[in-house]
Amino acid sequence: MPRDHRPAKSIRVLLAEDQGMTHGALALLLGMEPDITVVAQVSAGEAIVDVALTRRPDVALLDVELPGRSGLDVAADLRDQAPDCRVLLLTTHGRPGHLRRAMDAGAAGFLVKDAPVEELATAIRRVLTGETVIDPALAATGLDAQPSPLTPRECDVLRASVDGATITDIAARLHLDEPTVRDRLSSAVAKTGTRERTEALRQARRQGWL
Repeated sequence: MPRDHRPAKSIRVLLAEDQGMTHGALALLLGMEPDITVVAQVSAGEAIVDVALTRRPDVALLDVELPGRSGLDVAADLRDQAPDCRVLLLTTHGRPGHLRRAMDAGAAGFLVKDAPVEELATAIRRVLTGETVIDPALAATGLDAQPSPLTPRECDVLRASVDGATITDIAARLHLDEPTVRDRLSSAVAKTGTRERTEALRQARRQGWL
């Protein structure tokens, strides 16, 4: 039987990625590193915190774009509920506001998803020493990012307005009354400099405010 050459204590990693092929390949490649063990794989944002509290990873690799709750949203929860777990966020699209949100959420790193696995493994090791690791191109984009003008409640109504949802639909989803929904949507439209909520939603996503 071949011997396992892993060190006595390897780095425990949680991987959150919703694209099955990428998910499996990344887990396999990271698992080939002698000092890294993927202890959990998650495909939806809502499951991450519970799994992290159970499996106790040293580092959580979170895709920014996850179904349900985004990696950016979950990063703040991990900071509060699993403070010993360092968070590295992975993105395909480096939207300007994402880096600012990642740092505000306490993330230890922000990298592009298609980086070589060797770079990702090095970043995992570096964040455990207390470093912050940011992809240079993402850092350059983030320098020009403006803070989001939207409040968390305005973000909520914009997110709930997808797929042509009516005011009544949004109110039901968020357990709000309809006048409140209208007020928050109007405020979001004004702050994004757009003409209606579909444009406001598109602009907020483009800027990385959602």
